[in-house]
Amino acid sequence: MSYARIYQPSKTAMQSSQNSNSRRWRLEFEPEGRKTPNALIGWPTSTDTKGQVVLYFDDKQQAIDHVERLRLPYKVMNFHEKKWRPKNYASNFDFNRKQSWTH
Repeated sequence: MSYARIYQPSKTAMQSSQNSNSRRWRLEFEPEGRKTPNALIGWPTSTDTKGQVVLYFDDKQQAIDHVERLRLPYKVMNFHEKKWRPKNYASNFDFNRKQSWTH
């Protein structure tokens, strides 16, 4: 039996703001079997329809409660969050700059 994965997806390269969709928790199911090539068109196909289900939750506990209510096995994947330090362009030309200017 497949299990559900609960995690926060990382930001794509096109997302630079802190208010992106990566703050939401994602629930998806592990595939039960391998995909096999379709004889007609050659694309990979599977009989597992749970692989198409993706659910989003506002916090981790909501996702865990949903999976436990359905009595499904699950894994929670925690990643450390990057610390964000605000910067602005004017600090490059600050008179009291700590680092030397290299260019």
